[in-house]
Amino acid sequence: MNAFEIIKTARLTEKGTRQGQLLNKYTVVADPRANKLQIKRAVEELFKVKVVQVNTLNVQGKLRRKRRPDHGRSANWKKAVVTLKKGDRIVLT
Repeated sequence: MNAFEIIKTARLTEKGTRQGQLLNKYTVVADPRANKLQIKRAVEELFKVKVVQVNTLNVQGKLRRKRRPDHGRSANWKKAVVTLKKGDRIVLT
């Protein structure tokens, strides 16, 4: 997998913005098959920063009901919280 397949998108949320400003941590959506080393290399390649730590978790998709007796589920996805070296930043806006 190349870097563009591993990192799907960066999550731009209020909590993520505060983490980026105060703790130098950024949240990205990663491919569920990717491991921490692959995510680290992909972030370093795409954003030209130095990654110190990667924490990952698998997020279960939510049940979705649209006024019907049967229900579906949104897709499962992998969240990665990436800690950068002091002084490095990712500009998301």
